[in-house]
Amino acid sequence: MGYSRFDPATHGRAPWNIGKTVGTKRPLTQKQIWAIRFFLDREGRLRDRALFDLAIDGKLRGCDLVKIKIGDLVAGPEIRTRAIVVQQKTGRPVQFEPYK
Repeated sequence: MGYSRFDPATHGRAPWNIGKTVGTKRPLTQKQIWAIRFFLDREGRLRDRALFDLAIDGKLRGCDLVKIKIGDLVAGPEIRTRAIVVQQKTGRPVQFEPYK
């Protein structure tokens, strides 16, 4: 449901998406991925680098990443060789092998 063309409050208001690209975003290129990895390494952001690698390698979305718990990746003092995360949007399990 839109606004009435007779409503004076809507005159002169620019659409929220004017000049913005709408629709599906393009995936990151290899060059962009390596640039992000290099930046995170240079800044010493180990946790962010691990989450970024996990997202890229596991094809996970941000909402799936924030739900991951330490117990999903670690069993006692050992890092698990495989972990499974259920995607929120599709409901499909994604299996990946964390880095050691």
